[in-house]
Amino acid sequence: MKLPIIIPLLTGVLTVSLSPVRAQEAEPLAIFDGKSLDGWDGNPQLWRVEDGCITGQTTAEVPTRGNTFLTWTRGEVDDFELTAEYKLDGGNSGIQVRSFAVKDEQWVVGGYQADFESGDRYSGIVYGERYRGILADRGQKTVIGADHKPTVKEQFAKSEDLQKGIKKGEWNAIRVVAKGWTVENYINGTLTASVTDEDKEQRRRSGLLAFQLHAGPPMKVQFRNIKLKRTPLGDVKKVVFVAGTPSHAPGDHEHRAGCMLLAKGLNSAAGDRVHATIYSGGWPADPTKFQNADAIVMFCTGGGSHMVNSHLEEVEAARKRGAGVGCFHYAVEVEKGPSGDAFLNWIGGYFEKNWSVNPHWDAEFKVLPKHPVTSGVEPFTINDEWYFHMRFREGMKGVTPILSAIAPAATMSRPDGGHSGNPAVRSAVAKGEPQHTMWVSENEGGTRGFGFTGAHHHRNWKDNNFRKVALNAVAWISKAEVPVGGIQTPQPSDEEMKANLDKKR
Repeated sequence: MKLPIIIPLLTGVLTVSLSPVRAQEAEPLAIFDGKSLDGWDGNPQLWRVEDGCITGQTTAEVPTRGNTFLTWTRGEVDDFELTAEYKLDGGNSGIQVRSFAVKDEQWVVGGYQADFESGDRYSGIVYGERYRGILADRGQKTVIGADHKPTVKEQFAKSEDLQKGIKKGEWNAIRVVAKGWTVENYINGTLTASVTDEDKEQRRRSGLLAFQLHAGPPMKVQFRNIKLKRTPLGDVKKVVFVAGTPSHAPGDHEHRAGCMLLAKGLNSAAGDRVHATIYSGGWPADPTKFQNADAIVMFCTGGGSHMVNSHLEEVEAARKRGAGVGCFHYAVEVEKGPSGDAFLNWIGGYFEKNWSVNPHWDAEFKVLPKHPVTSGVEPFTINDEWYFHMRFREGMKGVTPILSAIAPAATMSRPDGGHSGNPAVRSAVAKGEPQHTMWVSENEGGTRGFGFTGAHHHRNWKDNNFRKVALNAVAWISKAEVPVGGIQTPQPSDEEMKANLDKKR
């Protein structure tokens, strides 16, 4: 299962407005094309598209021995509103949200489920599939405590009265709302059940979205008009990492593994203020990916092959909703013109071909500025492909250098070329001018950005200062508070460093 930027064009020239950020509510977007199961994964013997509807069916000849699911593969869901219509002929079904794949069982998930059935008992409940059983019965508002069991806080409606509003064998509208630690089920516009999960050991803030086919007698379920709208997380800031496709040799440019390591660190060490999620394998197909993002962080191949080049409008739309933007290593390089102009606005600078250079060298960061991003970071020295001589905004307006070092003469040993040298950078190095390899920006409109030119070598994430300054920057652009002492994470083990590496020759 594979899971895991609006800029007006005028006569071919990209212009990015630096107008103040305005809060804009996201629109519900279709996550089913009405024609195919692209973006969905399930047993092809049981799931198909029929009459423009997702259709799951079991028969006497083709049964399912256990509950089986059709999973949306284009992203995980956290805080959201999902609307759809369903029609059920026999049996039981439901919509899984914030769920998890069950290990070693294909097409099986567990987690919160907005339930419905062909009978008179369960439609509208919130169930825990392989996950604590019934969490809120019909007409109930419950709270789950540390004992993993729900306690009824309110019986707001009679079960039999709610059943009267459900049309058997016909199309019904279902709406599932997840906000914070609360999951609610609505059928035909009426709240049927609500659960607030205070079970810190087992509760889930994000996970899979899936439709269920229940084991038992033959049944058929159909879904149509499936729309998803992500909503702000509110109590925490959401960071969306976008990892590019594999490139370079093993251990270098490990986009996916690097993003996963950083996301894990944020969620474990700063989970009370940041929730990080990841899309890997290139630009995400999820149309809702940035709807509730407080920060977008890219780690990918750059230049003319940068994945953002044809998606500038999507990032700019997110920026207008207040999202910060950050880039690691090669992702800071884009071509001069529309992409370069966008990067000047989003992160304050970028690697410009025939101006910037990319040598490997031991950068000595002897003095650090006082800034939230440097909280808890000590001076350090590390070898990496540290890019420098960036193209920054005029007068460095709003830009603060974070990691600066004197580039040694050896960095100019290569002949002039698009990435290796030019008269301007040679003059700067000869004069001993500090070269900025990481910077942050405060932008008109209130958004923030950063560029971090290191991370060519995956091994460098083991360095505590290298890792901490990166984590601090990600949190800072999301406008999460960076704690005194910075975001503290344990040094990754060798096993953790090897986890999630791309398969490369």
